[in-house]
Amino acid sequence: MAAGDHKKEDFRKYLEKNGIIDALTKVLVGLYEEPEKPENAMDYVKQFLGGPSDVDVEALRNENEELRRKVEELQQRLDEIKGANQPTVQEPASVTPGAPGAPVEPQPAQ
Repeated sequence: MAAGDHKKEDFRKYLEKNGIIDALTKVLVGLYEEPEKPENAMDYVKQFLGGPSDVDVEALRNENEELRRKVEELQQRLDEIKGANQPTVQEPASVTPGAPGAPVEPQPAQ
């Protein structure tokens, strides 16, 4: 068996094992037995195999765009809230050594 034939046979076994050949056979038999053939055979096959229709795809694109806008809006609101809750950093006041509240420096051991 030639290398190309071996690859084809392996692929055929793969398709058969995963039910692809049976599914395609059913859809093609269904199309053949359809009394009035659909105008677009590819749409018929997609519908039979559970693929999205053009209407579904457009609705999903619109929903996706709407959700992206919503995420952006919520991210901006979150950033605003985080900015409002940030404590302001104050510069430490100069402290005179020995004054109350001044840091105590360790003394060398005697």
